[in-house]
Amino acid sequence: MYRAPVTELRFVLESLLDAGQLARLPQYADFSLDTAEAVLTEAGRFGAEVLAPLNQSGDREGAIWSAEGVQVPTGFREAYAKYVQGGWPQLGIDAAHGGQGLPQVLVSAVEEIWCGSNVALMLCPLLSRGAIEALLMVGSPELQQAYLPKMLSGEWAGTMNLTEPQAGSDLAAIRMRAAPAGDHYLLAGQKIFISYGDHDMTENIVHLALARIEGAPAGVKGLSLFLVPKYLPDADGAPGARNDVRCVSIEHKLGIRASPTCVLAYGDAGGAVGYLVGEANRGLEYMFIMMNAARLAMGFQGVGLAEQALQRASAWARNRVQGRPVPAAAAGGASSGGAASGAQPTIIQHADVRRMLLTMRASVEAMRALALYAALQFDLARALPGSGPQRAALLRGELLIPIVKGWCTETAFELVSQGLQVHGGMGYIEDTGIAQTLRDARITTIYEGTTAIQANDLLGRKLARDGGETMRTLLDEVEAELRDYRNDTGHAELPVIVAAVREGVSGLRAATNALLPQLASAPATAYAVSVPYLRLCGYVLGGWLMARAAHIAAARLGAAAGGDQDFMRAKLQSARCYAAQVLPQALALSRAVRTGGASIAEADTDLI
Repeated sequence: MYRAPVTELRFVLESLLDAGQLARLPQYADFSLDTAEAVLTEAGRFGAEVLAPLNQSGDREGAIWSAEGVQVPTGFREAYAKYVQGGWPQLGIDAAHGGQGLPQVLVSAVEEIWCGSNVALMLCPLLSRGAIEALLMVGSPELQQAYLPKMLSGEWAGTMNLTEPQAGSDLAAIRMRAAPAGDHYLLAGQKIFISYGDHDMTENIVHLALARIEGAPAGVKGLSLFLVPKYLPDADGAPGARNDVRCVSIEHKLGIRASPTCVLAYGDAGGAVGYLVGEANRGLEYMFIMMNAARLAMGFQGVGLAEQALQRASAWARNRVQGRPVPAAAAGGASSGGAASGAQPTIIQHADVRRMLLTMRASVEAMRALALYAALQFDLARALPGSGPQRAALLRGELLIPIVKGWCTETAFELVSQGLQVHGGMGYIEDTGIAQTLRDARITTIYEGTTAIQANDLLGRKLARDGGETMRTLLDEVEAELRDYRNDTGHAELPVIVAAVREGVSGLRAATNALLPQLASAPATAYAVSVPYLRLCGYVLGGWLMARAAHIAAARLGAAAGGDQDFMRAKLQSARCYAAQVLPQALALSRAVRTGGASIAEADTDLI
């Protein structure tokens, strides 16, 4: 039943973010909004016709392990083959490497569609893309020549291997060993929680794994990155001898059951052949190329799953007959959108169901806007003229990545839970599908770094590295934009929306100013409220973009041509709901950040 939100995505790209500006830059001279529309439309068709029909069946069947290898659910191999045949792996790859060279903001929009269609299947190409980017940036010409062509085409998949049984988020504890052996290394050890670490959708799998060369320094400074193929290419470049890396088990999971999460054993038969990527002892630095790409993608997973839940809940509420709604007026006046005379009322007319659906819709729109705004920064960082503007865009994009990953996934799980609540008791039944969405969404807040890890990155790396200057510059621009909207009388609700967002921005600025000195003088106190700070950033920056959407919608409603009146009215309705129902959370979070850290940092753990 999933339908790609192409109209919503087009509004964000064309109107909210003015992604068409990229066409004026030489890097994206071949890009156009017409191209974006065509790509989104076709991606939506692929998602609805190929991916979505396998979502529930894949969950029921799950991935299957055997000593010979992992088998994906029925239909997944054929769907992936269609993905490859359609040229989708090359979407965002530079033309110099045989790709289509489309901007990240469009690629991310497509990823939202596909994650909303079937997140378990699409994890495979999402992780492959991160491995490809790492090889493009730091791989030697020999490795690029041997592996990239078939990875770029999608014929071979890629993975990222970090976690070990004793080393979850603490990568300094990694024990996998790498011993020099001529032009390569022999790796031995174990990796766990490796998404698509083994499967039968591609003829080869290229693992990028962190390991420690014998004699390397202790901690993360002694980690190096290695390319370890499942099959060693022969003289013709085809998969040859099996390498000494095997999947010894897969996890039995709460959600994304169709996606194999593997335990990989390296070197049980003498050592897995691996090739050093880049320079020795810089592995974590290189791995962050993949991790940043994955974290942005995880944010879009959250958006896609929340959109899927919204569609399920909305359809259910429009068809489910249950009870009689409270009238909008005390005298019994009909509520807006009420049932026709004599018709059985459906639950969408109940006040609390409206509250849940409107909150879901408004939040999804804010999440989508902020995530795509972040993706656009990386396009600008590549394409703007001059090193100064490029660096400013890069710093802003990097600042936003942990916010997008953390806030979008945490909010997504809350929204999917609301969507289940709309279904009532039937939501708890697997047949309706919303229970699977809830299970699938839960992992998004955990993998590629838990929300606390994202929040620590936001404070310790992104906020502290320039004394908060990147955040302050962003807030200055937001406030200047909101001042321009303040006196806009195009719609009665617009000043109210803008006032609510300005209050949120003020709270975020105050929280930022309180945290910065704490990072130096009382870091435990600052980190105790890092997650509330991350959530505060998401709510406020999402509110800013909702105010922008309301401003655009009000202007178009007042114009002679008008455009799609119902669509613009819906935009104003969403922004009004966000300002009144969602954004007030920012006020509580600001207070918690400014005054609540000590209550956590100074607590006696024996009493918890």
